[in-house]
Amino acid sequence: MSDKTEPVDEFFRAAVAGWSARPSTGSGPGDELLALFDSQAGSRHLDFQARQLGSQGKGFYSIGSSGHESNAAVAAALRPTDPALLHYRSGGFYVHRGRQVPGQQPLRDVLLGIVASADEPISGGRHKVFGNAELSVIPQTSTIASHLPRAVGLAFSLGRAAKLDVPTAWPADSVVVCSFGDASANHSTATGAINSALHCAFQGLPMPLLLVCEDNGIGISVRTPQGWIESTYGNRAGLRYFTVDGADPVQCLAVAREAADWVREHRAPAFLHLRTVRLMGHAGSDVESGYRSRTEITTDYQRDPLLCTAKALVDNGILEPGEVLARYEDKRAEVARIAEDALGRRKLDSAAEVMASIYQDRPDAVARRAGEVPPRRAEVFADQLPEAEGPLTLAQAINRSLTEELGRDPGVVVFGEDVARKGGVYGVTRGLRKKFGGTKVFDTLLDEQSILGTALGAGLAGLLPIPEIQYLAYVHNAADQLRGEGSTLSFFSNGQYRNPMVVRIAGYGYQKGFGGHFHNDDSVAALRDLPGVVVASPSRPDDAAAMLRTCVAAAHEDGRVCVFLEPIALYHTRDLHEPGDGEWLARYPAPGEHHVPIGRAREYGDGDDLTLVSFGNGVPMSLRVAKRLRERGLGARVLDLRWLAPLPVEDLLAAARATGRVLVVDETRRSGGVSEPVVTALVDGGFAGPIARVTSEDSFIPLGAAAYHVLLDEDTTETAALELAKR
Repeated sequence: MSDKTEPVDEFFRAAVAGWSARPSTGSGPGDELLALFDSQAGSRHLDFQARQLGSQGKGFYSIGSSGHESNAAVAAALRPTDPALLHYRSGGFYVHRGRQVPGQQPLRDVLLGIVASADEPISGGRHKVFGNAELSVIPQTSTIASHLPRAVGLAFSLGRAAKLDVPTAWPADSVVVCSFGDASANHSTATGAINSALHCAFQGLPMPLLLVCEDNGIGISVRTPQGWIESTYGNRAGLRYFTVDGADPVQCLAVAREAADWVREHRAPAFLHLRTVRLMGHAGSDVESGYRSRTEITTDYQRDPLLCTAKALVDNGILEPGEVLARYEDKRAEVARIAEDALGRRKLDSAAEVMASIYQDRPDAVARRAGEVPPRRAEVFADQLPEAEGPLTLAQAINRSLTEELGRDPGVVVFGEDVARKGGVYGVTRGLRKKFGGTKVFDTLLDEQSILGTALGAGLAGLLPIPEIQYLAYVHNAADQLRGEGSTLSFFSNGQYRNPMVVRIAGYGYQKGFGGHFHNDDSVAALRDLPGVVVASPSRPDDAAAMLRTCVAAAHEDGRVCVFLEPIALYHTRDLHEPGDGEWLARYPAPGEHHVPIGRAREYGDGDDLTLVSFGNGVPMSLRVAKRLRERGLGARVLDLRWLAPLPVEDLLAAARATGRVLVVDETRRSGGVSEPVVTALVDGGFAGPIARVTSEDSFIPLGAAAYHVLLDEDTTETAALELAKR
């Protein structure tokens, strides 16, 4: 290891060496201060090691916690069973929590993460995160407070799970702690999450959430105006505010405990403003002198929480200066020994091992659950079983499937804007609240980040959430809750934490009488790009019911994040070819009668001239075109993909080879739409026949009749099919 020392290290040793011993005062939290110092010193030496390892090309993460070690007092104030979603400068908190559980080795955990060892206990070498299931620390990679909605959702869902008698991993009186920086406090995700917490508390809903803002006054190089955090949150209605200077360890311990106890007792949110400093810059690559003066940097050394805890130990006669330095150096040596051991640990050695934790895939278990008849099914459908109702529309079939899942599992909850009293904008959730009550079916505030955050927290609390996003265009402002939070949790926790959920989204185009861009949207690329996330796209009523059942089973059995895209224009469609033919209605499939495995397509017809490959609104369009082609003497079969992620590649290749020609009928855009991966899958699979595609234009969808200038139509599809048949 390098002998190079950091200026803050030199300052600490020189300052302590210059102090004089004091007689014992016989008062003060002696043991607590000693424990606090040891945790803070451990965190500090982890930062030093991270920088040394990085300079040697052996370490891969150098965002340190130096200056923020006062957060160890927050850990001291909480129980190790309180769920923690931590800021990336939470080394002091993590080390101190590790002290609270026998057998834990927090210093080793962090170092294994820094060197990306497969033996690291939470992510298995996939990322350097603070996380440990045995310490109730849920791993976060957030740098912009995107974990706050999940924290709010978890705090909310602990109370909701208790009302539903659903067991959770945490005691009933737990406090959810969530830490973040002063710069991140300005992010829309943070402000929206805090607003959501207050919105719940205002209604008297339990919200045991301790928000810890670690205010060091700067975000990388951008300064936070002095007094901004206190001005913004110090007098916020419904939010109990606590503040303490991180340079005063005794007060940190007292105020952190007061805040934690207040939240635990009142089951309401509180804001702990922890005023601190940032030492050694933003990260190892950050040249802090480029935007801060030397005087400003060195002045902060006086407020170093580690130095201040050492001062309290000496001033109270608990340790002599020499003893402080001895403990400090012992911790350096201990961290160095652990680092040497960590360097010898194995690394991830294959793509398969890296990807193993993205998701579980147990299709047999999913099929079993999807096929089980819920024990109270007849009671839930008191008037008439849905399969006895006669042919249903797409909206009706989804409604009955939701009814079945709500009745099957006490942990299933359905929520979103307008889903409860109104029954959804299109009536899809009509009657569910009346049947199952407001605890299981409830309305949320208008904020997609909070809706998805509630789902993320609910899954952690043992519930199985089915949130609704009202329109596909609305999900994009909250996409990071799926990308950065939902899809990554299993990956960064090596499968120890999961995000089971089924996100229902109404989308696509062709909605008549009410539309425009925000109510007609076909941008699905951002959803298909998420590793492990299932994207279902039903077209027919019977498929919709069965596919929703599959998604809920996959969420339950494998912890999958599923997105369920529902074509608005087909919700109430009854006819296919002629008015009154009723050919787009379908009988409801009873459990065990019609299982649709993830990644399996549906084929219509047996024509041998060409295959039309489509999904969503494109399926009935393709079936009508296929009928026209038959009248011209051409035999076409239609393949409904049903799943956009993972694509049903096996079925796609089989249908393509059956005719030797493929026309991809894609209602989404030509650039970034679904046809691109479909064509790629055909080529990758060795299909050598002619391939063509028709799509909508690379345009947003305008209002009224203008929409049909840019959306794909049947005439365009038929013309392309005739051209393809000649090849």
